[in-house]
Order: sequence, then structure tokens, then C-alpha cells
Amino acid sequence: MRIEKHKIEAQNNSLIKEHKRKFDFIAAEINDVESVLQKLIAFQIAIPSWALGTGGTRFGRFPGGGEPRSLEEKISDIGLLHALNKSSGAISLHIPWDLPENAANIKALAAQNGLKFDAMNSNTFQDQANQKLSYKFGSMQHTDKSVRKQAIEHNIEVIKHGVELGSQSLTVWLSDGSSYPGQLNFRKAFQNTLESLQEVYAALPDKWKMFIEYKAYEPNFYSMSVGDWGQSLLYTSKLGNKAYTLVDLGHHLPNVNIEQIVSLLLMEHKLGGFHFNDSKYGDDDLTVGSMKPYQLFLIFNELIDGMDERGMNHASDLAWMIDASHNVKDPLEDLLQSVEAIMLSYAQALLVDRKKLSDTQNNNDVVTAQELLQNAFRTDVRVLVAEARLRAGGALNPLEVYRNEKVREQLKKERGSKSVATGL
Repeated sequence: MRIEKHKIEAQNNSLIKEHKRKFDFIAAEINDVESVLQKLIAFQIAIPSWALGTGGTRFGRFPGGGEPRSLEEKISDIGLLHALNKSSGAISLHIPWDLPENAANIKALAAQNGLKFDAMNSNTFQDQANQKLSYKFGSMQHTDKSVRKQAIEHNIEVIKHGVELGSQSLTVWLSDGSSYPGQLNFRKAFQNTLESLQEVYAALPDKWKMFIEYKAYEPNFYSMSVGDWGQSLLYTSKLGNKAYTLVDLGHHLPNVNIEQIVSLLLMEHKLGGFHFNDSKYGDDDLTVGSMKPYQLFLIFNELIDGMDERGMNHASDLAWMIDASHNVKDPLEDLLQSVEAIMLSYAQALLVDRKKLSDTQNNNDVVTAQELLQNAFRTDVRVLVAEARLRAGGALNPLEVYRNEKVREQLKKERGSKSVATGL
């Protein structure tokens, strides 16, 4: 399904007068507002192919109907999102959930929808149909070399698919670990994992990156072979300069200072990218910014500070991806909300007076430092983000257009009310 451009323009025209009034007001208060807008226009967040269907828990899943039944339909859905917000110009594939049967056709379809292919994601955390060996007791950490070889070969296959599609990065998340004391030898598990990763790393093409994702717990609850950012950093440091740590916001224990982690990984040139989501208790995979918007802002504050110090391009030098589970929402509406939340936090962080903040830190002026950050966070930047969308050809209010056009109802008519997308 596509939303015709004239329908977006019609909605924009109905809102433009009030939008212009609000924009002129805030623009007068911002230094170099045009630079801020250009950065917002350039900033793109990859949508994962596995997030376009209704999620679930281990107790049940309640599909909402009209879910994409194929990779082609997933690309169409992301193209629809991108047409509305102009900030979702990339797709991140999960293999084998979304295996590209004809890479040339899939690549052409993505281009028609204004999309490029972001990181490729491998899957050794569950057994697939006709899989010879099981990952029940781990994949790259497994005591059986044959299982480790199977996991290595799968990741190399994922790289080959990525090359055909024009991707330039591989994300490796391992569920490997142990649920009981004594179940495995920590050192041997680490060494097995490292040796497996080294073989995959050796298969990386030029200009490719490998992202090593970490998680504190789940599905294993006693230990994880890549349990935190320190372990990920240790792996990536041993692998080489094409290996980076990937930060999933939900993959931390409660109250962990993620913004400090981000800052130090940037300092070490080892931050590769993000999986954005939000959480209340653990890896809840909730809508970005729905629980801890101030933390998201603080993370972006550290990102901008560190990237600017290194002369990095905000839009392209790190990988920006969403990783969420939409258990009770329309997945496309949820993704529109998540992208909006990311853009808002990024915009707020762009407003921080970097020089003044640095001066207050050097002078130990704690109160002023806090005020600088909170003033930026409390600035209502929705009209800035909307102006960036407008200039890029998107909708001033994407969610309103989506609902007015009854997109989900149309998708149900096209695909049926019982369709279920691949993924978690």
C-alpha cells in the first residue's frame, strides 16, 4: 500500500498556518536553526524487518491483522513509514526470518521505496527448520566444535546476503550463556566464542563492520557469554578495527548509566550503533521514549558531544536502528511514535550550548550544568522536527495521516485479518 503524495500535501496545507506560527516563534530563539534542521533532515533510523508484525510474550501473541506476509510486503510497509516521516530510510534484515530469495529484485524494490539496507542480523538463538545441530546449549560458545562451525557458517552466509543487497555491516547477538552454576566453564566459553567470532570477522568484506551486541540476561539467567558492554568491548578489541559494540537500550540491568557507557565507547572508537527501545523493568522492548525520555536525551547529549569532538557525521558514522516489540499496538503506529521520539531527543540535544556546558563543567558549576541540560530537554521541539519532515517532503503529522487514510484497515483488506509476520 502507498499513501499518495497529494494526500500528505493536503493534510500539510490544513496545518501549515498554525505550524508556521509556532515554527517562527521557536526559530527566533535558536542559534543557527538552519543547521539544526539540516541535521534533522539527514538523520535516518533503520526499521527492523522483524518489527512490522505484532509482538508477543512467552504466554501468547495476538496478531492485529494486515501484517506483512513476505519480505516484499515488509519493504512496502517501511516505505509507507518513510513516505510519512522521511526519517525511516533504511531496513535492517534478520536472516533467516527474512531471506531475500532474489536479491536483485529485493534491492530494486527497496530503492523504489527510498530505502537502503542497514545492518544484517544473524540468528543462532533458536533452531530453524531442517537445522542439523541444536543451539540448546549455545552456538558460538558450544562445547561441540561442529555446532560452533554451524553458527560460523550461518553468519558468513548472512554476510553474503548483505553484500548482494548493499549492506555494509553484520550484527551478532548471542543468547549463549548458562542458567545454572557449574553448567559451563566461563573461560572456555569465552575462548570458544572469540575463536568463532574471529572466523566470521575474517570473512568481512572491505568497509564492512561487525557489531557485537550484549545483554545482561535472557534467555540464560546465570551467565551470558556477551553479558555487558565490557565483555563486548573485550571481544571487539581482540577482533580488530572493523569490530564495534552495539548498544541495545533494553539490554542493561535497571538504573545502569547508559550515557556513560556510550561516552566511553565513543572515546575508545568502539561504539558501532544502537538498538532503540524503552523499558520499565528489563528488556521490555517498549516504544522508544515512552518510559525514560530524559535518559534518551542524555544519551544523545553524550553522543553529540563525543561525535563532534571526533568530527564524526551524525547521520552516517553510527548505525541507528529500532528494536522493539509491539504487543498491544498497531506496529506501524508504534514505529511512527518511536522514530518521532528519537528525532525529538536528537533535536533537544542539538540545542545544548556545548561551549557553555564545557565551561560550567571545568568550573564545577553543578547547578548551571544541570540547568543547561534541563532547559534543552524541556524545550518543545516538536515543531522543529515537523519542519524538517515538511522540507523533506513528509507529513507534518504522520500519525494523523496514517489514521485518516485508515491504513491498517486497508492492509487487512489486502492481506487478511489473520496474517502473521515472521519474527518474534
